[in-house]
Amino acid sequence: MQGIGEGVRRAFPIVLGYVPVGFAFGVLALKSGIPAWGALAMSLFVFAGSGQLIAVGLIGGGAPLASVVLTTFVVNLRHLLMSAALAPRLRDWGLLRQALFSAEMTDETFAVHVSTLRGEADDPSRAAVFACNVTAHAAWVGGSALGVFCSTLVADVRPLGLDYALAAMFIALLLPQCRSRAHLFAALVAGACSVGFALSGAGRWNVMLATVCAATLVSLLPVGKTSTTREEMGTPGGEGGAHAD
Repeated sequence: MQGIGEGVRRAFPIVLGYVPVGFAFGVLALKSGIPAWGALAMSLFVFAGSGQLIAVGLIGGGAPLASVVLTTFVVNLRHLLMSAALAPRLRDWGLLRQALFSAEMTDETFAVHVSTLRGEADDPSRAAVFACNVTAHAAWVGGSALGVFCSTLVADVRPLGLDYALAAMFIALLLPQCRSRAHLFAALVAGACSVGFALSGAGRWNVMLATVCAATLVSLLPVGKTSTTREEMGTPGGEGGAHAD
């Protein structure tokens, strides 16, 4: 029970962001012609905020199903990088647990897990990890349901500023992770690259390209400047590297 409570506590900042954005998705989904059951099914089984919002726009514009599926697939390719980053800490979990974890991993839960798993023992609390994921998922589905049932009362979600909720939540999740100059440098480079790629027409690839660029630049820094990062993340070159082996 202690692990479950800890997982719920970790997910609290995510809940604050997911409920309003999920609400916006629910409203937009119904206004785009998606039935209530379809919107709730998307939040329950797809569970991809940006992918769902993009899909709603494409469906509302009359795009073919193949285009919707391909676009959301490309948007969510960044999960390859996130999964690779967490894989060393979850290698002993077994295929079923890894599959369940992957199904509920989002950008926000990834940020929480990266921050918390680096400070835990070799076998991180599975109850806390899954409780965090399930709580975040429940918040997203709950926010979507609220939006679906209140869609007739909201003409336009943009004046409510709900689209900024995720950005604000990301900032809140990022700041505690900038524990060294290397972390701060990586965050600033990734942000600058993401904006630059977006303005240059990279579209939804900007996040993945920015992540690769920032990680590459930080890896090229002198060892003295990255030792803190390596120790905290449990990668070779720091004390935590012995645990990952």
